[in-house]
Amino acid sequence: MDVLRTASARRTFKWQASGILARNSWVCRSCRSQFVAPKVPRRTLATSTTTTTPTTPDNKPFYVTSPIFYVNASPHVGHMYSMVLADVLKRWQTLKGNQAILLTGTDEHGTKVQRAAIANDMDTKQFCDLNSAKFQELAAACRIDHDRFMRTTDQDHAEAVKHFWLLLKEKGLIYEAKHEGWYCVSDECFYPESQLEKRQDPFTGEVYVASIESGNKVEWIEEKNYHFRMTALKDNLLEFYKTNPDWIVPHTRMNQVVDWVTNNLEDLSISRPVSRLSWGIRVPDDESQTIYVWVDALINYITMAGYPYWPPGQEHVGGWPVDVHVIGKDILRFHCIYWPALLLALDLPLPKRILSHAHWTMEKKKMSKSIGNVVNPFYAMERFGIDTMRFYMIHNGGIANDADYSNDWLTVEYKKHLQNGIGNLSARVTRPKQWSLRRAVQSYQDGTMLLQSTGEQITDSCVEHLAQLDKLASTVDNEMVQLNPSHALQKIMGLISETNAFISNAEPWVVVKKHDSEALVDRIILTAGESLRIAGILLQPFMPDKAAQLLDLLGVENHNRTFHHARPLVDATYGTAFITTGKEGIFPPPVLDDIKGMGPNDGGKKHSSGNKKATA
Repeated sequence: MDVLRTASARRTFKWQASGILARNSWVCRSCRSQFVAPKVPRRTLATSTTTTTPTTPDNKPFYVTSPIFYVNASPHVGHMYSMVLADVLKRWQTLKGNQAILLTGTDEHGTKVQRAAIANDMDTKQFCDLNSAKFQELAAACRIDHDRFMRTTDQDHAEAVKHFWLLLKEKGLIYEAKHEGWYCVSDECFYPESQLEKRQDPFTGEVYVASIESGNKVEWIEEKNYHFRMTALKDNLLEFYKTNPDWIVPHTRMNQVVDWVTNNLEDLSISRPVSRLSWGIRVPDDESQTIYVWVDALINYITMAGYPYWPPGQEHVGGWPVDVHVIGKDILRFHCIYWPALLLALDLPLPKRILSHAHWTMEKKKMSKSIGNVVNPFYAMERFGIDTMRFYMIHNGGIANDADYSNDWLTVEYKKHLQNGIGNLSARVTRPKQWSLRRAVQSYQDGTMLLQSTGEQITDSCVEHLAQLDKLASTVDNEMVQLNPSHALQKIMGLISETNAFISNAEPWVVVKKHDSEALVDRIILTAGESLRIAGILLQPFMPDKAAQLLDLLGVENHNRTFHHARPLVDATYGTAFITTGKEGIFPPPVLDDIKGMGPNDGGKKHSSGNKKATA
């Protein structure tokens, strides 16, 4: 909604926000002329009267967000990691039969973006359109099942930001004052002197002041702007952290947040003079100021949920509060201090949990375009395949600690877990002519195959394996509840490894040659087939295309691919393949040409030497 700038208009806005104006109340013509109808159906505007501790209704969607990404440069593999983590969390809920929504998008305002557009000699909006499209392409390329791609240049988001600002001002939480301090354009924030250090550029010898936290250069700024009384919420923040010790994953980052609030919390400068920053959302009643980019950006999460057009207490209809914010550890302070403080200020429900993941490095060094060690996710997916990259990101990515990216290591992991793991096991179960997966499944259905222990080694091994398999879904789900998709995926792949060992020890290719061995062979193949079927179901959030291909190979019907079916002996209909895969199976050998000779930063870019493109 366009902000009503006259005194009369501001009074009308207040009355509307507080519900004083009835539906048919008279509003003066000048005020009506300045009102722009929202794109969503009109509902009551949100006020600052909702509670921060609501009982979550059963019909609230599970709401997951990735960060919204700066458009000052093209996406890299770290952006892909954040997206895929959020996507896996959403898809896991969908697998369990729960309604879930996912938000991703781009952060398009601020000094960093404005300067990048100027450096590229482009109109700022055109620059944002160009780079935002690249992030949208990345989301599509890596199969992100998002419900909205948010852009902070969207009109409904600008309306939400302005409304949020006016409510903060109405509560007396915004004041104007001169501000001076060390500002980091790269991080878009001020740093206290206790968080700064002198550094020297190794190439030019220039000595400069930088943030200890990020290592980025800061500059001294003096200006008059608006401030948010964040220090007034210090006790509220500390109390919230105390009563919600598991709010941030991993827990070590909660310690960082508590320390910052305890020792470094200051009132937050939340605007910049237009003379310094013209690219952004203007302060509603002061056109000479632009709203601070992080205040603008953080509000996108409630814009998605329908803010401000929700009645008090009805935030859950659009998914609020967020169930999981997925963020990189470099934006911890903004999401875990600034954001809860802003929400507490308006008595809005706080996000339920924050998953703050670590970074991807290259040869133990932070990826940087200036160094030239940034992995291009499009090249990487072109060479290794979408699901292979998704697998590698989750299986090897770090939550608490940084993970080092390597084309060579990715190839090793692919061969170990996918080609020699799932690929080998599926070939063993479905390809030989000496047995039939469908017959093995039917043998249980017909009651000719008993699954009780008999004292015979192979039979008891089958029973033991199925008992372990019965626990897998709940074990994986527990890891997902703990916001550790990496461990969840490792549990699934551990099952694949154990099943390959089981079938090697059972040796059905030897047993089948013995007299009256059909029942025992069926028992072995059914046990291995059940492992593949359940693994395929649980792998769907991680590798949606390859998991679907595996389940097609096993002949599992679409309606039997739910979390409920991820337990032994609940599906007697599978066993006849819907597809054929050829000799190489669903995980063919990777193309290794020139991998060792490639530069580390291209992620698999084709070279002029005639390097072939990998199929997966």
